[in-house]
Amino acid sequence: MPAALSIAGLHKSFDRPVVKGVDLTIRTGEFYALLGPNGAGKTTILRMVAGLLRPDAGSISVLGIDALAEPVAAKRRMAWVSDEPMVYHRLTPLEYLDFVAGLWQVEPAQARQSAHELVDWLGLAPHANELCGGFSKGMLQKVALAGALVHDPDLIILDEPLTGLDAGSARQVKDVLRAKTAAGVTVIMTTHILEVAERMAERIGVISGGRLIAEGTLAELRTRIGRETTLEEIFLDLVAEGQAVGQDAA
Repeated sequence: MPAALSIAGLHKSFDRPVVKGVDLTIRTGEFYALLGPNGAGKTTILRMVAGLLRPDAGSISVLGIDALAEPVAAKRRMAWVSDEPMVYHRLTPLEYLDFVAGLWQVEPAQARQSAHELVDWLGLAPHANELCGGFSKGMLQKVALAGALVHDPDLIILDEPLTGLDAGSARQVKDVLRAKTAAGVTVIMTTHILEVAERMAERIGVISGGRLIAEGTLAELRTRIGRETTLEEIFLDLVAEGQAVGQDAA
């Protein structure tokens, strides 16, 4: 079985190098958290995987599909959810899901069933026929997540998915993601809420200065720094270590 995601030698520059030769392999059915300080390159990496940016160099394979040579085929297998929900405010959640399902050419009966299941699952049923323009950011984030899932993707990419969610909504989203990985779907998530990554991720990657500086299970990362501690402490130690290496290299 091919990896859910395989990245090799990925580079991207804007006015400066942002992603510097990243290699990364994520297994099918894995919940993977990608962590890093602001400006580390996390979102840029995920945007390249999702086909929203083209790398300057390197390769991206999604479930065995060359995402640079066959971007449409790769996008059909994945979903992208950004930290800023992109939803049409003049549509209701059900209308929005019907619209998105049509873009993916989902069979209408299946699309309706999926839409109602997702609306119920994410606690949106009481608002299913209200215009999205009146929703809070947290509610819009749940509508955006439902839209990303309506075509039943095999790879879900989430950039700060819990931003703006209250505790109850965050729990609903986490329950959905756990159910998806239990069903064999791969989830890749960036988050600044390290407790979420600590509880949910099977493996964790740490990005600093555009490079993947550490990767492994929580137990493996604890072994690397040589003490039993929280993910927050591990993260801060690894980032400091990575920044020191970067300064030495410079």
